[in-house]
Amino acid sequence: MAGSSRRVVVIGGGAAGFFGAIVCAEAHPQAQVELLEAGRTPLTKVSISGGGRCNVTHHCFEPAALAQHYPRGSKALRGAFSRFQAKDTVDWFSRRGVALKTEADGRMFPTTDDSGTIIDCLMDRAGRAGVRLRTGVAVRSLQQVAEGFELVLRSQEVLTCDRILLATGSHPTGYALAQSLGHTIIPPVPSLFTFNVKDKALQALAGVAVDPVTLTLRLPGQKPLTQTGPLLVTHWGLSGPAVLKLSAWGARPLYESRYLGTLAVNWLPSQAPDSLRQMLLDTKTQQAKKLVLNYCPFELPRRLWQYLVLERASLSETLTWANLPKAGLQTLLQELSQGEFAIAGKGVFKDEFVTCGGVSLKEIDFKTMESRLCPGLHFAGEILDIDGITGGFNFQNAWTTGWLAGQSMGG
Repeated sequence: MAGSSRRVVVIGGGAAGFFGAIVCAEAHPQAQVELLEAGRTPLTKVSISGGGRCNVTHHCFEPAALAQHYPRGSKALRGAFSRFQAKDTVDWFSRRGVALKTEADGRMFPTTDDSGTIIDCLMDRAGRAGVRLRTGVAVRSLQQVAEGFELVLRSQEVLTCDRILLATGSHPTGYALAQSLGHTIIPPVPSLFTFNVKDKALQALAGVAVDPVTLTLRLPGQKPLTQTGPLLVTHWGLSGPAVLKLSAWGARPLYESRYLGTLAVNWLPSQAPDSLRQMLLDTKTQQAKKLVLNYCPFELPRRLWQYLVLERASLSETLTWANLPKAGLQTLLQELSQGEFAIAGKGVFKDEFVTCGGVSLKEIDFKTMESRLCPGLHFAGEILDIDGITGGFNFQNAWTTGWLAGQSMGG
């Protein structure tokens, strides 16, 4: 087919596929762009992201720094972000009438606090650019033929095209299609999840939050992993950004250890152990008559302090600071700075399921997102072995890789 009437088929109607289709159609008006979504509704993850507000990206406008937020894919994305990064995402939406705002933790949302704003924008731009959107259309097989590609749909309909963009997220169908064209799939395992801790007294503190804490994850035969940030106690154990980051960086070793390990918690990371000890000793003399249970010399939630005193340090509720024995002081110090919790499995992180694994990055040209093995085949989004920590980074991967693929496919 002549380049002027190039036919492009995008498989997958999520953020990456939609963005790739729009960018391709806007950059190459002569191209015929068809977007196939297996489900009845496109952009479902965009809809539920950020509690329905859509965490579009993160306020990190330096490509090298931005790439540091990806446990898998940071090296490949560093170059990609030099061509389309978070600032470009903000500008793209701004030019199309959608303003974004930055929250204290760097996450960026539409000023409307409504994911519908992002969906409406993408649907509108796709329509204006002439993208043909088809929902409820599943691809059964895909093969390379002399003049491009041939797709067989579940309905038995056959489509032909010059270029394909696979943007099926972590759906097994996408992996199977990629494999059928010669690609290696790094086995997908979960990322971004919470930790189950079987401790009824801890679970009774559900809702207690501490910011910051430092967490150290120890798994059999692995180097310890550390993260600092906010921690949230839940009805099943521990959550919050610090835990989610650890689950991302440790996704594969956690999977291999069947989600069993040890988590050490430093509840007061800004205090060195020596100064912590001194503060406890000072309290022992200055608050001698007060009960240890009722007087906490640190800025910690009262319920948490009482849990550490009674359950973790096993101190009596009638013990005064004056009578705190040396061994009791040492145990309390230990619990404050490196209390250990047994991880007994993983929880889930809302509906925002993210996987580690996917199409091997060695097989992709990150200037164009084109396959190195199958010319004319492009990839974008989570089908790739790329995943970011929580905070808008997974969407940024979708926008960047979708943009690079879209720019390249229609020309």
